[in-house]
Amino acid sequence: MTGRTPRLGRLRRGGPEGQSGRAGRPVEVRGARPRRRGAQPKVVALGGGMGLSASLAALRRITGDLTAVVTVADDGGSSGRLRDELGVLPPGDLRKALAALCGDDDWGQTWARVVQHRFQSQGEINGHAVGNLLIVALWEQLGDHVQALDLVGKLLGAHGRVLPMSAVPLELQALVKGHDPARPDDVDTVRGQATVALTPGEVQSVHVVPHDPPAVPEAVAAVMDADWVVLGPGSWFSSVIPHLLVPELLDALTATKARRVLSLNLAPQPGETDGFSPQRHLEVLGRHAPKLALDVVLADEAAVPDRESLTDAAKPFGAAVELAPVARPDGTPRHDPELLAAAYDRIFRMHGRIGPWR
Repeated sequence: MTGRTPRLGRLRRGGPEGQSGRAGRPVEVRGARPRRRGAQPKVVALGGGMGLSASLAALRRITGDLTAVVTVADDGGSSGRLRDELGVLPPGDLRKALAALCGDDDWGQTWARVVQHRFQSQGEINGHAVGNLLIVALWEQLGDHVQALDLVGKLLGAHGRVLPMSAVPLELQALVKGHDPARPDDVDTVRGQATVALTPGEVQSVHVVPHDPPAVPEAVAAVMDADWVVLGPGSWFSSVIPHLLVPELLDALTATKARRVLSLNLAPQPGETDGFSPQRHLEVLGRHAPKLALDVVLADEAAVPDRESLTDAAKPFGAAVELAPVARPDGTPRHDPELLAAAYDRIFRMHGRIGPWR
């Protein structure tokens, strides 16, 4: 399969969320080409799993030019079974991203539920998600990852595009201190995203196999052409950092003239980042990509007990810290799409000097 650019053109987006709305004055974003009146910012969001889904559900509310670049290291559940049996990219995180880009109308919400639906049976189909099977079927029919995902997005009426970060399935490996409780000072190699995400002990670093995976060209092009790149939230070692381990993608993130936002998690993840402070998340990110620069670090104000320490941790990246209420009001550690959208909207306007586009 390839990552060739499909001959489908830009997908049309219907409904109120896909319309540009009122035009604002054309304002030049740093490094971007001059904007036409009414143009929306080009935003690329990187991550995987529920963290990326939360970011996409927010971003589709404020721009119609949105691309998701999704990790392809998942090896658990339905995705892992399909990957092992057919040798394909794991489709699960790609499916979740497409579902998150579905509109709030009946069509969008119906298809979001359908692609997320999992079969329950006593047979081989048990646990498989409908969307996973649909994506893999189109990969086999078309022989092109990008064209297949564009077709699924068109079927769903997705408010944006979904791309895999690499054209080959990746194995995530982590160096973990104290993985074996009987040997708390030893460092072991833990293999597989599903295992890393729940590992006991302290994750020291992660890498991917193969060590020099090819990036999907469309993903690199999207990052280079973006006005804004959003990294996170999500499982830090298994969904966020893997994007920095694909050399061509890291080069694009370093070279792009887009502004870059790092969106922090609401709480540490059991196993993977147990006990991590917000600033610790930044420190491990910097160890994996020391040349990466950021413009803004976004965090929930209630999740940052020490703003000064977070500000200090953001300085090596050249980033400002923005605190905003982005968690759901019910107290669960989940992002609220409307609140997160308001935070992104404010950042894009303040730090990008983009005029109103709605």
